Amino acid sequence: MAAPRWALPDHIEDALPEEAARVEALRRRLLDEFRLHGYQLVMPPLIEYTESLLSGTGEEMGEHTFRMADPLNGRVLGLRADITPQVTRIDAHLLNRKGVARLCYAASVVRTTPRSLLASRQPLQLGAEVYGHAGIEADIEVIRLLARTLEVAGVRASRIDLGHVGLFRALARVGSVTPELERELFEALQAKDVPTLKSLVRTLAPVARDAFLALPTLYGDASVLERARAVLPASPAVAEALDELASIAAALPDLPLSFDLADLRGYDYHSGLVFAAFIGESPAAVALGGRYNEVGRAFGRARPATGFSVNDLRDLVGLMDEAPTKGAVLAPALGGEGLSVAVVALRAQGEVVVSELPGHEGQWREAGCDRQLVLRGDRWVVEALQGD
Repeated sequence: MAAPRWALPDHIEDALPEEAARVEALRRRLLDEFRLHGYQLVMPPLIEYTESLLSGTGEEMGEHTFRMADPLNGRVLGLRADITPQVTRIDAHLLNRKGVARLCYAASVVRTTPRSLLASRQPLQLGAEVYGHAGIEADIEVIRLLARTLEVAGVRASRIDLGHVGLFRALARVGSVTPELERELFEALQAKDVPTLKSLVRTLAPVARDAFLALPTLYGDASVLERARAVLPASPAVAEALDELASIAAALPDLPLSFDLADLRGYDYHSGLVFAAFIGESPAAVALGGRYNEVGRAFGRARPATGFSVNDLRDLVGLMDEAPTKGAVLAPALGGEGLSVAVVALRAQGEVVVSELPGHEGQWREAGCDRQLVLRGDRWVVEALQGD
């Protein structure tokens, strides 16, 4: 049996009025919060040429990107699956600032496949990025802003996992790992597939083999960093990565930080710190971030960069406590100048006023009305809506 013509594709959903209102209200609050921290809003296009859209992100975004031919010139266009590369392009070529740039965004992306079984293929992504500062001060700032983002949304992170892709890359150099084996090791670590990991490292030198096998066990509180120093090779790159993580943790003692040294999310384009925020006991991260100093190189201007993005504002709204909402006020269709003045005054106070249309008596509650404007003497007053 064919699906009805109004059916949507799998993992694509409408937002109905109540949800849409909550999502939009949160989007506005968060962008206002970002503005207070000095982040400037940008609005990249939904579609652009793939050679720009996929620059610096490697295969990870490429396989999630819808492609089509531009009917104007035949070049290949892509629907963005991630906004960070677009913001990097804006920083590199349109703003072209020499100093620090703080940019933010909130817009839909489209993916060929969902992030998870229950995720949307058209999530509403929100994020903030800092360009132009290589020190960990910028990383500390964006992690704290992420925590503030969740706080403004009325939820709190149960944990924020920190990792560092520099550790994995350093171990790959210690073991003289080929690019093909490096990709296989990465996939095994991401899947927490220890048996496959053991098979892949069996021919490596003992120092590299033992280090790779230790990575999945290096998960937990700050004591993980000391354990890592004891079991990982004492190379300068390993020490630098662990020192960065320790300094960030020391600067954020009030946040629920934990460490996962096998977490390599965004490995194709992250260059150092990576982090993920979780709510409650859910295994799915609500936000991801990290440092990506090399992404801008594809645009001819590599700049230090760090930031985060909320995967889908609709998911975040679903985690929030649902606050009671005030209904609308129904205004009669006719009432003269006095009614018009009363309606304008109510709207100036932030009240939603719906003008009555003839022939729909008894149906205004389903339109969201719970009060009505009634003429009492020579004054228009708001009273409870009568009838069904």
